[in-house]
Amino acid sequence: MKSKEIMVLFGPTAVGKTEISLGVAKSLGGEILSADSMQIYQWMDIGSAKPTPEEQLVVPHHLVDEIDPRYPFSVADYQKKAKEAIENMFSRGKLPIVSGGTGLYINSLIYDMDFGKNQGDSDFRKKMEKFALEKGNEELHGLLMAKDPKAGRQIHPNNVKKVIRALERWKTEGEIKPFRDNLRPTKDYKVLMIGLKRNRDQLYHRIEKRVDGFIQAGLVEEVEKLLGRGLSPKDISMKGIGYKEIIPFLEGKVSLEEAREEIKKNTRNLAKRQMTWFRSYSDVKWFDLSEIDHPVEEMVQWWKNR
Repeated sequence: MKSKEIMVLFGPTAVGKTEISLGVAKSLGGEILSADSMQIYQWMDIGSAKPTPEEQLVVPHHLVDEIDPRYPFSVADYQKKAKEAIENMFSRGKLPIVSGGTGLYINSLIYDMDFGKNQGDSDFRKKMEKFALEKGNEELHGLLMAKDPKAGRQIHPNNVKKVIRALERWKTEGEIKPFRDNLRPTKDYKVLMIGLKRNRDQLYHRIEKRVDGFIQAGLVEEVEKLLGRGLSPKDISMKGIGYKEIIPFLEGKVSLEEAREEIKKNTRNLAKRQMTWFRSYSDVKWFDLSEIDHPVEEMVQWWKNR
């Protein structure tokens, strides 16, 4: 491994990141650093498609199954823990392989990002926070997308504070400054980006199959246990796709089939947003898994020959 470089392997939900990252890590002597905003939480295994305990034994994983979902966890928290993990891997001669689909988590590692607080219109922020609680993060993010799609694509829907700050700037300044325009690539290490994609029909089929598998594996029971631990729909962790849709079923408001279809629809929409986000990255080596028979071998060969 060359000194101080990391691989960032990303793609939309259900594209196949877990299997690919395991194979690549085994071949290159790497360890996996998750960039998934749901897999970091404890007890949220099924709905987050978390790597199984057996898979985690094959290759060491970092920032998986570490955070109590009852407590808030920010992107700034993620950046700190992730960079500590990266330095730890460097010290042991391991290749850090960042694998995930949460764009803002990836941004926090490939750019120098400032998570400092700012002053502003507190009444407007409270109004928007109430809107997010009542309507959901996706609806709040929709307000931003309507004002400035470019800015909206750069801010994750679950990063409510940053969405509200962007809307606040629009309200006070009449415009939203592009989120990524002022970001500079990190100097902490060299970043090499690998993007995974599939054709839409194949990806949507995988999403359908995955969601059906979640239900069969006990997603409803998992959500029941989380609620039993004191979590509620107000917790950020419970706003994740696969969890927020099951709660109305448990409350008797929708049927299980309606909840299942809602998860599928929201997951498809998530995949679209993720690909829009990822396409804005430059210097990416893309691999179309719909057209490759041996993707791990091709990625490893590309890495060695680059």
